[in-house]
Amino acid sequence: MTAETLTIALSKGRIFDETLPLLAAAGIEPVENPEESRKLIIGTNLPNVRLVIVRASDVPTYVQYGAADFGIAGKDVLIEHGGDGLYQPLDLQIAKCRMMVAVRKGFDYAAASQPGNRLRVATKYPDIAAEHFAGKGVHVDIIKLYGSMELAPLVGLSDAIVDLVSTGGTLKANNLEAVEHIVDISSRLVVNKAALKVKHALIQPIINAFAEAAGQS
Repeated sequence: MTAETLTIALSKGRIFDETLPLLAAAGIEPVENPEESRKLIIGTNLPNVRLVIVRASDVPTYVQYGAADFGIAGKDVLIEHGGDGLYQPLDLQIAKCRMMVAVRKGFDYAAASQPGNRLRVATKYPDIAAEHFAGKGVHVDIIKLYGSMELAPLVGLSDAIVDLVSTGGTLKANNLEAVEHIVDISSRLVVNKAALKVKHALIQPIINAFAEAAGQS
């Protein structure tokens, strides 16, 4: 990666789709759709700007260590990552959802989550979950899962789950219900601090264009 090249870390799916208008506002258009291409490095209409397609949870790491100059990551990922070495200039207000506690319908969460009680909680977000329940004075055994969170309470693996909820349709389909709101989630622009200094003339106009497109200029 030369001083003249900008590398942007993005993840497939909703964040990528909702980032496209922001990129367009900065004059950047991917030459391929990552959903249709197997390539992990995608060029753009600008010869000095490229995209790297990574897992959402890996975006902060690529940016922190300089493998990407900047990227877009959900607040959930940034809380778990810790945000070390990252400049977070903008909440882009995209890919919005909520971090919630959910249980199977009929489970008496109000009684089970009283201070001093102990719960088993399945989640992809152990730090967020642990901090939330510590604040309530509830002891928790955190069970780290990577997918199919909704299954855990149904088969007795956990009492509750902590997960992202958008429409709530998946919870409803699996006889679960959201019972407690933890934090609102949206995606943020994250920038490598060293890159911002070295490539300021290239990066700052993109930050400005993103801010204007997101209504934050």
